[in-house]
Order: sequence, then C-alpha cells, then structure tokens
Amino acid sequence: MHQKININIYRALLLLSFILLNILIVYGISSVLSYLNTGADRSAMLHLPSEGSNIYLPEVLWGSLENPGREIEKETLKKLEKDYLNAWYVKNIAYQNNNLYGIKDYYTDSAQTNIKKTVEFNKKNNIFLESTTLRHHPILNFYSADGQLAEFTDENVEEYHKLYKNNQVIFETTQTSTYKVLMLLEDGFWRIRHMVKQEPTAKTDSVQAIPYARVKNNSIFINDEEYNIKGINYYPQETPWNTFGNNFNIQVLEKDFELIRSAGLNTIRIFIQYDDFGKANVAQNKLQKLKKVLDIAEKNSLKVIVTLFDFYGDYSINNWTLTHRHAKKIVSEFKDHKAILAWDIKNEPDLDFENRGKQNVLKWLEFIIKEVKRQDSNHLVTIGWSSTKAALYLKEKVDYVSFHYYLNDFEEDYSSLKNQVPNKPLVLEEFGISSYKGIWSPFGKSKKQQAEYHQTMQAIFKKRNIAYLSWTLYDFENIPPSVVGNLPWRKNKQKHFGFIDKNGNKKPSFLYISGQ
Repeated sequence: MHQKININIYRALLLLSFILLNILIVYGISSVLSYLNTGADRSAMLHLPSEGSNIYLPEVLWGSLENPGREIEKETLKKLEKDYLNAWYVKNIAYQNNNLYGIKDYYTDSAQTNIKKTVEFNKKNNIFLESTTLRHHPILNFYSADGQLAEFTDENVEEYHKLYKNNQVIFETTQTSTYKVLMLLEDGFWRIRHMVKQEPTAKTDSVQAIPYARVKNNSIFINDEEYNIKGINYYPQETPWNTFGNNFNIQVLEKDFELIRSAGLNTIRIFIQYDDFGKANVAQNKLQKLKKVLDIAEKNSLKVIVTLFDFYGDYSINNWTLTHRHAKKIVSEFKDHKAILAWDIKNEPDLDFENRGKQNVLKWLEFIIKEVKRQDSNHLVTIGWSSTKAALYLKEKVDYVSFHYYLNDFEEDYSSLKNQVPNKPLVLEEFGISSYKGIWSPFGKSKKQQAEYHQTMQAIFKKRNIAYLSWTLYDFENIPPSVVGNLPWRKNKQKHFGFIDKNGNKKPSFLYISGQ
C-alpha cells in the first residue's frame, strides 16, 4: 500500500515538473518575441537620448520657421530636432569608439561614406576623437509639401574636440561653425542626407548694461560702491551639507542670517549639490528653496556666493551638455537677484586632478565659466580652489581668485599668490581651525586656542585688507560620510570648526568672527 502511494506521489511530481517546464518555455519564447518587437525603438537599442532622458542635451534655439514649402507642424519639428541631435550623438560616439554602430539609423547611405572613411582611417592610425556640441541655432529654410524633406541652416554651432593618437592628446580645439543640413524622412525617422560645414555666421554686437557686481581697480564693486567681503560659509546646524533637503526651515534661516549680520559679517557662501538639485533637469522645488534663501539674505543685507557644483566629479566630454543645462537653469533663474554676489563654479576642483585628469577638469571649468557668463552679466564668477598654489589655474578666466587655507604660513603664501596675481582681487574663501581635542586627536586645539587663531587671522586681515569667509558658523553633531569618510579622527575634527557649539553656545572664537 505504501509503495503504491509513493508511486502516485512520484507520478504527480513528474506531471507537475512537466507543466512548470512548459510554462517556463512559453514564458521564455514570449519574452524573446517581446524583446524582438522592441527593435523599432532605436533609442533603446543604441542607448540614445530619448524624450526626457539625460544623455545628450545641447541647447537648441530655433530661429525662423518660415519657408517656401508647407508650414511645419509642432510635433514634426520636435521629431526632426530629436533625430538631428541623435545624429550628432551617434557620430560623436562613433569617432570616440571607432565603431559605426548606430550610424546607419541616422544617416543615409551616401552620408555615411565620409564617416566610414574617417573611422577606418582613425582605426588604422590608432586615433580617436572626443567631441560634443553645446549650442545649436537652426533656421528652417524649406519643408517639402509631402513632409518628407527638410532643409535648414544650423548657425554658430559651438563645438569642442579633443584628438588622441596612441592615447595621447595631440590636438584640442573649440570652434564655432555653421552647417547646411538636408534631412529625409525614411521609415518614420529623419536621416541626414547632406551636411555641409560653412564659416560661422557673423554676430551683431549688443550693448551691455553696467553689471550689478563688477571688478574695478583690483577691487570688487557693487553698484559702483567698493565691497569688502567679510563672510562665512553656511550650513544650518541640524542639516549640514543638506541645506535644501526635506528639513528645509525658513525660521532657522531667518534666525541664522540675523545672527550673521549682527556679528558684523556681510557675506555668506552656500552650496548646491548637482545630484540633489536634479542634475540636468533641475527640480523646481529646489529653485524655490534657493529663492527663499536668497530673499532672506537680501532682507538681512547679506550678499551670497553660490557654489554651483558641489559633490560633482564627472568631467567627461559626453556629460558636458548635462552640466551646462544645470548651470543655465539655475543661473538664468537668478541672474537679476540682488542678493547674489558671485557664482562659485566648483568647490575644490583641484582635488579631482589626480583621478579625473587635470586637463579634463580645467577644460570643463573653462566651459562652465563661459556658460555662466553668457547667462548672467550682473554677477561675478570665481572658483573655490583648495590652496594658493591651485588658485593660479584659470586666473584670467575668473573675476576674482578664491582659495582655501588651513595651514600655518598664511602671510607668506598669501604674499606669494598676490605677487603672481597682481591684477585680480583675492578672496580667502575658506579658513578655520577645529577645536576638537579628544581620544581621536589628543594633540588637537582647544576652544581657547581656536579663539587665538581667529584673533591672529583677523589682525592680518585688517592689516592687509584681505577679503575672507571663515569655516563655519556652527559645530555639527553629524557629518555625512561623503564629506570626510567614516574615519573617526577625521569626522570628529570636522565637527568642531564652528564659532557656536552643538548646544547653541557661542565659543570663545565668536569674539573674533568678524574682527569688529
């Protein structure tokens, strides 16, 4: 009897296994068919920028759409623009990887010829090219009555190219060119048929108004009055490195800004994190919070230095259009705000030289400076270098030179920098000393020694008329690991740079927060 039951159980298990196997086979076949049916979506196949994606986002500003043919529909223009940018993108990737994958989807057979020849030549000679475009200005010249052909002029395309041979950079250029472009609609997609490069279109000069903030005679001026920066780097005490997060509190800002002003300071420096603000698609709620910060600062007669790219470290050319979009959105939104003194492009970018490549970092900074100045002629531009030595980079591109200093020989290093940069204002953008002395730093400085340090520094500032922003208003209870890592001797030291302790009490150093 038991043997019969066991046989029945065995048969049932075999039948169940057979059914499950068939279900898996049917599911697998349906998944393969589903995948094959998605083949018409070339953006998904090639990892191309689809609508709303963040891969390649140069600015496109259409000029006139009037033409001898038919009026172009809004959706058609949108599709034409998308496929045109995809054509640029796949060509850039083809020259970077020396691979023609995707080219046939955005170029007709005749248009592919030159691209193929270039890729073959580059492969043979161990050459590759990194490229991007940042801005396009197309003007529609003709759109055919049958909706199958479009001809336009893309004026003053801003391009950047970096040519490598045997993995060494041999040529680098920034250029502006105009292109005559003919595109055909085939199989529901616009493909480039002809693309002819021409000389850039002449630009008409525009009259520039006198900026709100500017540099004159080696000094910073606001509305033609000399402005001497006496400031502090600011984070709310409860939300360090997260000013614009979920715990954003207007009452805290109002209280802190009143305190800063009453202490004799006139400037604060704040930080925008690239990821936190939405990268290329800047979040509207973050812009609203930034506006509130600026409005409260203006109410308290404080000027603001806004650091645009904190915690950003990818300087690859393929991402330039995304970071330009981020900068444009924020800067254009606040280009007329009276609280802003300057845009600080990046916090301590020289610390990325080793891992990201010095030239990559410098070239990215140069292009972002250009974008910021394009969007905003009212405010100044600087870079927050980590040392006096690094501050020499791009000194001719910024309005004033900013540097950070946490060493002992300040006057000597400052004098050296002043001699090397005689024609620009210098701003000590970060300085300070921790008052942590404990198990993880038994030879650290006491609160009294911290006060003596700031007393000494303020005497130097007064004697030499040095602009400064100290680090930082508060001691912090918690430091995010992304700031200094998890090592306790580093985290505990970072917690105690403030003039006010974690309990809200003013430390002895507060007497010398402004030197007044």
